[in-house]
Amino acid sequence: MQKKALVIIDIQNDITKNYKDVINNINQAIDWADNHQIHVIYIRHENLSAGTRTFKPDTHGSELASDLKMVSDNIFTKCKGNALSSEEFTDYIRKNEICDFYIAGADAVACVKSTCYNLRKADYGVSVLSDCITSYDKRKIDEMLHYYESKGCNIICLNNLLS
Repeated sequence: MQKKALVIIDIQNDITKNYKDVINNINQAIDWADNHQIHVIYIRHENLSAGTRTFKPDTHGSELASDLKMVSDNIFTKCKGNALSSEEFTDYIRKNEICDFYIAGADAVACVKSTCYNLRKADYGVSVLSDCITSYDKRKIDEMLHYYESKGCNIICLNNLLS
């Protein structure tokens, strides 16, 4: 197994808006990673805040989307935007000596942004798959790609990865 991981962030039933636009690309990225001996990691968000309606623990909405390809049991739960807030995820990274990450998922202006920022802050290599991320407000995606790049992330489109 390589010291790289594809991380799919929050492709859950409560992310119904716009994720259908990128699910086929995400599934192709999963196939690519699986075929290249790259760790495939799934991150789930659970919202513990009172009064919120989405990502509630033990609900259909918090489950990974049924059309998301599953090739590993590497599923980690976070309760904050940053995936590194999951101790199980950081332990997995450490145990497997992962140092480079490919990022896909939702939401580009929230959990993807926070995860990319914190991975770069921890000096990991980060490549964002530009056509494998989405947002509640798709008009913000280009702005977010510029933000990721300003923080030292590489921006890659799926076709470049596959070729």
